[in-house]
Amino acid sequence: MIRETATVKEFAPLKSSRLSDAIGEQIRTRLATGDLRPGDKLPSERELANQLNVSRNAVREALRMLEMSGVVKLQKGAKGGAFIGDGNAEVLATGLKDLLNLRGLTIEQLTESRIWLAEIVVRVACERATERDLDLLEANIDEAERCFARGDLDGKLACQIEFHNILARATGNPVLIIIIASTMDLMHHVAQTVGAESNDLALKSRRRFMKYFRARDIAAAVAEMTDHLEQLKARYVELMHERESRMTGVGANSAVQTNVK
Repeated sequence: MIRETATVKEFAPLKSSRLSDAIGEQIRTRLATGDLRPGDKLPSERELANQLNVSRNAVREALRMLEMSGVVKLQKGAKGGAFIGDGNAEVLATGLKDLLNLRGLTIEQLTESRIWLAEIVVRVACERATERDLDLLEANIDEAERCFARGDLDGKLACQIEFHNILARATGNPVLIIIIASTMDLMHHVAQTVGAESNDLALKSRRRFMKYFRARDIAAAVAEMTDHLEQLKARYVELMHERESRMTGVGANSAVQTNVK
């Protein structure tokens, strides 16, 4: 439910060399204390600038930064404005992706942590999954098989990524759901970078997994998922290192050519 501007307490004037940061921090503090909730509409730029005793440019910059963080949603039009968001897992995924690209996070660390997380999710989901969750997982595999049959490897990959998100939602734990969504978004990026698998091994593994999962055989379900992800880990690590080697070689050749000239 959206609470209009009039119901939101005024913001305190600010004095800071980095006003946009201070504005963002005050809004985050309001969220932490419960003064602001998802869906609440913030005052207009002009009103915020007056309340905070800052320029509208500082407010605009702060709102853009909060939008990038997933804290605020900016909407245009007659009913537009700045609204408190409900969280965006893509924000965390983007940060992880930057770490991977900047070498602050290795492919080995990413794939290893994915295996650990998957084990937790499978154990919890195996106990909590409803019939609807089971049906959604089966439907996901059906669609992945249709994609594979028509040669749509990108579609098959998207289904495989979503399979893990469905599993995470079956746990009913919002923390796991967010973490898995962010991790799988990054894994999607990695898979697209090295190229989607052109075989049906993952699909066969999914069918075996579902047999154990439906039977609530946690140990067997975990073992099947872990074995499959270990194989994927080996593939991703090998292909990512090959890609890095090629890129390093191209860079070295360019440098040599430049020096020769």
